[in-house]
Amino acid sequence: MEMHRRIHLELRNRTPSDVRELVLDNCRADEGKIKGLTADFVNLEFLSLINVGLLSVSNLPKLGKVKKLELSDNRISSGLDVLAEKLPNLTHLNLSGNKLKDISTTQHSTVSLSTPLYVFPCENFGTGI
Repeated sequence: MEMHRRIHLELRNRTPSDVRELVLDNCRADEGKIKGLTADFVNLEFLSLINVGLLSVSNLPKLGKVKKLELSDNRISSGLDVLAEKLPNLTHLNLSGNKLKDISTTQHSTVSLSTPLYVFPCENFGTGI
């Protein structure tokens, strides 16, 4: 199922501003990008995008209340620098099973040092961080 259709189903007659948790696991990310998720989800605190075929999070909307982001089992290899700007309150990030090749992909402006970061097993990461 395509991501934008899954988002519509998950709303269940609610407005985006009423949604606090959104689980989109195993749906399909067209062209490897997030589609259908908008900044209208102003109260979203938990977003799960496990195994959706993501290549990038570059078009993630700004979601100021998201604290937990699950991105495991995708094909993300870089471009995580947008997370600090788009998800300023992020406290938990799971990147396990992606194609991250070195630690610099996840350092610096990506997330604060207090954010638990789960990245193993990732291609070429050995045993992880």
